[in-house]
Amino acid sequence: MSERFFASDNSAPVHPEVMSALARANAGHAISYGEDRWTTEATALLQRLLGGEPEVHFVYNGTGANVLGMQSGLCGYHGIICTDVSHINTDECGAPERFTGAKLLALPSVDGRLEPDQVLGQLHAIGVEHHSQPRIVSLTQSTELGTVYQPEVVAEISRICRRNDLLLHMDGARIANAAVSLGCDLAGTTRELGVDILSFGGTKNGLMFGEAVVFFRPELAAGFRYIRKQGMHLASKMRFIAAQFTALFGDDLWWRLASKANAMAQRLGEELSRIPCAEVVYPVEANAVFARLPREVVDAVRREVFFYVWDEPSSVVRLMCSFDTEDEDIERLAALIRRSLE
Repeated sequence: MSERFFASDNSAPVHPEVMSALARANAGHAISYGEDRWTTEATALLQRLLGGEPEVHFVYNGTGANVLGMQSGLCGYHGIICTDVSHINTDECGAPERFTGAKLLALPSVDGRLEPDQVLGQLHAIGVEHHSQPRIVSLTQSTELGTVYQPEVVAEISRICRRNDLLLHMDGARIANAAVSLGCDLAGTTRELGVDILSFGGTKNGLMFGEAVVFFRPELAAGFRYIRKQGMHLASKMRFIAAQFTALFGDDLWWRLASKANAMAQRLGEELSRIPCAEVVYPVEANAVFARLPREVVDAVRREVFFYVWDEPSSVVRLMCSFDTEDEDIERLAALIRRSLE
């Protein structure tokens, strides 16, 4: 069995169907910069899944999708409302602030989710020249803590945005996992709830590289081609990003891969709950499990199966499942934890 561990869904290999699509796209020449048939096909497939006529633009990675997508709706004096554990706040090395000029207004969160009342609490700054002007609310779906926003909460935040001339951005690096968790299609997880700008993730769900920036309000995409070029995310060989998405959207592969990852996380959470020293600290709603383990257990187990410590002081670890996680991987991890207690 090839080595598998629980560090990140980014650690998983490329799915064989995606790799095959890349190989097929590698035959012959194609027009550069997205003027190829794979980009046309992938765009049409994503538009069909999302409904309406959204504008779709492909980029290399998730940080690029988030930063460039939000940049299209921001000025330097604007603010981005998000949670303190959101990816744009903790794991993008200040890129949103550097490249958009806007300030992150990061709010505390208990379980990774932003509450509508928290958004309302930031509106007092509107029109006050001493404060960054709230302009975008950014939700991570599923969240960095493995929880999922319920549709009614997203819809309520969207209504607040509409009433106050704000935009709703969704960091959907794991949007497939969220949709599976909710039992919703992609339209019902995004467009139908009032999302304006979506970063659609592929890398964490079986792709080699590539994400999509989706604008549900086409006027927001008016200058995006130039923003993407300035932001160094215009791929000359765009077909190799797009071809992966044609595989992902064909025959519901995206749903099948996310379903497997989510199911494995549920199994892992259940297995850990049977180990006396392990405490699952957040609801397991997507493909992540956060658990508190004794420090000596963490050190011993990580020598054989790698994962990240999420919070050092409280000894909380993050265990990510992916489409290729198997029952035997979970059994091995649980056995290692139990053995370290002997």
